[in-house]
Amino acid sequence: MFRLEKRPTPSRGWTIATPILAVLMTMIAGGIMFAILGKDPFEAIKIIFWDPLFSEQFASYSRPQLLVKAGPLILIAIGLSFGFRAGIWNIGAEGQYIIGALCGAGLGLAVYPTDSVFIFPAMVIAGAFGGWLWAMIPAILRTKFNTNEILVSLLLVYVAEHIMAAMALGLLRNPEGHGFPGSRNFKQYEAAFNGELLAGTGMHWGVVAAFIAVIFAYVTMSKHLLGFQITLAGQSPRAARFSGVNPTRLIMLCLGISGALAGMAGLFEVTGPAGQITTSFNQGYGFTAIIVAFLGRLNPIGILLAGLLMALTYIGGDLAQLMLGLPAPAIQAFQGMLLFFLLAMDVLSNFRIVLKKSEAV
Repeated sequence: MFRLEKRPTPSRGWTIATPILAVLMTMIAGGIMFAILGKDPFEAIKIIFWDPLFSEQFASYSRPQLLVKAGPLILIAIGLSFGFRAGIWNIGAEGQYIIGALCGAGLGLAVYPTDSVFIFPAMVIAGAFGGWLWAMIPAILRTKFNTNEILVSLLLVYVAEHIMAAMALGLLRNPEGHGFPGSRNFKQYEAAFNGELLAGTGMHWGVVAAFIAVIFAYVTMSKHLLGFQITLAGQSPRAARFSGVNPTRLIMLCLGISGALAGMAGLFEVTGPAGQITTSFNQGYGFTAIIVAFLGRLNPIGILLAGLLMALTYIGGDLAQLMLGLPAPAIQAFQGMLLFFLLAMDVLSNFRIVLKKSEAV
């Protein structure tokens, strides 16, 4: 018989090893799922993880897409990591992503057509403000009425989706679109378009912002007093209060940072890869970023690597659907397995498996 015995301190070795083990277990479990669906599991795993990077047939398209997909995931996950480290659970980044896109895009469309060089920076600020404002709703309710920020932020996602649909069908609808839902296409709006900075690389301003956010988070968490206060609040709230950490201010700050970064991600996406506000603009990046944050161990460098890995599963998943006819829900389940196995493997970081001797009768 086996039992779990709590470790005095979390195992550093297992903390590093569990993301790798989670990826391997996901491959195994995903392969079994693909086999049940009647597909070659080895071919499916190869298409998802290998072909987007190394196949001559697909790499020229897939490699640039890696940065395009990873940018919003990394940017949102970095913001979420601030709150998660402090024990503040923002599950509604998807809603903040949507509202940020609406606010930023709305500003750009309000002054259409313009060729001002200041319009795009102003739209970025508006996007960040929109995401921040949406995150302030659960922040204020948590600090003033002690509501659960998990439920409030999650429910606000559905409110944001309805607002997005209403805007795509109403206020932001393209007046030259012959009645079809959706805003003007930013790819035809040069001053507000977030195009590639280097042709053929997928590098746009959203990717640059993601890399800057990684550096900012690393410096803050490792060198700044705020990083110490966030970590302390997450590990020992009582000790944090005794050390002078203001819980209200910390909640507002962490939710504000995560909301602002999610809003920026939405703006960069709508003015770049997505191109326009539609009734289905959101791609689930806000929810997938939660997986990225935990897969990266809430560490900025880890989040950078996890974001690239998750982006690879997006691209490889699309290829697997095209080449093997795999259903989209199977790919989504495959991505969800990463978080499931990561949380399962985390048990080994905090507990050790001990052989329990059976008592003699």
